Amino acid sequence: MTTRYKYQTAQVATKTPTTPTKVTLSTEQTAGHGDHWRILSHDVSEQVPSWLRQAIDTAAMPTGLNQQQNTDTQPYLLLSDNQPCHINQILAMLNGKPQQFVNAYPCVNSPYGLNCKIERIIVNEQTQDAVLRLVSEDGSVIYAFDQIYTVNHDQYQKDKKYYVNLSAWAYQIQLSDQDEVVRVEDPDAIRYHRAFNDIVAANNGIPPEDIAEQIKAWQPDSDVTLAPVEINLGHMCAYLFGETFGQEDEAWCQGQVLGMQTTTFFGQDITLMDVVILREPDADPFVVRMATPSLSITDKIAVHDYIQANIWLQAAVYSENQQNDA
Repeated sequence: MTTRYKYQTAQVATKTPTTPTKVTLSTEQTAGHGDHWRILSHDVSEQVPSWLRQAIDTAAMPTGLNQQQNTDTQPYLLLSDNQPCHINQILAMLNGKPQQFVNAYPCVNSPYGLNCKIERIIVNEQTQDAVLRLVSEDGSVIYAFDQIYTVNHDQYQKDKKYYVNLSAWAYQIQLSDQDEVVRVEDPDAIRYHRAFNDIVAANNGIPPEDIAEQIKAWQPDSDVTLAPVEINLGHMCAYLFGETFGQEDEAWCQGQVLGMQTTTFFGQDITLMDVVILREPDADPFVVRMATPSLSITDKIAVHDYIQANIWLQAAVYSENQQNDA
């Protein structure tokens, strides 16, 4: 993945007993949303202002985790929409009246998500841009841009589990390389691979608690069982978050398409793909709804195909999706 920014200024993390660790960035250290708008427009300076004006006509006010918002006292107003692909706009407020435009970015709604704890927040308070470091129940680390930080910023609690909806805009998307195969010839690795598969299959797809001991005791049926193994990397699910501090939400992934549909974004055809990008035993699958402009490449992709994509991963936390014991 291409790295566009390198930050040299040292950051100071602050922590309180009840909130996740927060790291603050200045406006100069924040990348902004230029590349995100360019996913959707070749003429950002002309089209985006027009979209922002049109979006006002159907704008809604998301509540997130806070069901008792007071627009007379809050410093910012977040305007959103219920469409699958839409724009979020942030306005500065004074005495309940909008004073100036602060920020805007394109969003994707998703019905999919994971139960996670919010371990850290990287935020620019001036622009209300925030990236959440999430830890799922199986320990996976996920970075995602917080669509509704403006309304949730004072609600997040340290060590509390939240159901987090996860979506993405895809910069580039393509079919995975089906010819990318790794041949495993090491006898110990082959034996472990064959034993693991046999034991899990015998337990209805669920690894037993003593699987390590069973693997040690496992014996092959024949010499053929220990023949070299070929692993098709094109059929692998993988997620790699960004390497640049503050831009870890810019990710690369590979996964299987579980569903597809189409929608529009200000007259532009958009393809929506439901993609599983992590799928491990004893863990909920990591499924993301990805949006990308409909092009010739999206016409070639079908359900069950494996794809690779560079994505901008987004998160949203809503009160109605939380369990009482979360």
